[in-house]
Amino acid sequence: MMTQIPSRADLVLHWLICGVLLLLLIAYNIFCHVWGAELRMILDESQRVLIRSILYGVSIFLFPAVKLLRYILLRLNQTMPGTEPAAQRYLWTVVISLLLIEVVGLFGVVMFMLGDDFNTLNIFSVLAVLGLFLHKPKLEEYLSVSEACMTQNERR
Repeated sequence: MMTQIPSRADLVLHWLICGVLLLLLIAYNIFCHVWGAELRMILDESQRVLIRSILYGVSIFLFPAVKLLRYILLRLNQTMPGTEPAAQRYLWTVVISLLLIEVVGLFGVVMFMLGDDFNTLNIFSVLAVLGLFLHKPKLEEYLSVSEACMTQNERR
């Protein structure tokens, strides 16, 4: 049975999804700058501070939690038997980790709609961009998954 040699070209869909999520972050910010003022509901300052603090705490928790989850998913991709190709296995790892990080950007939109200023929106957006950068598709990870899948196929 002939196996495909892994390459950067296998990660095109992975990078496309990463790009779409980055464009979504940009779209959130444009939306808030252009139409956000009309849709805002102003909460009391003390309520906003409480919600903002909770969302900052969730964001701080999400970064190491997503890193751990990504590590676990990568190990599962490398060790679980199955017929899915390596690119498909790795795609799920990338999508799950990026979507969880995208939530941080949505926190900024939520806080902006609740009455916070652009500073909070920008902080959450920059955190989300940082998360997208940290969890972008990585060729080394994909190659390790691909190598493990080829090893499993050879044993069969």
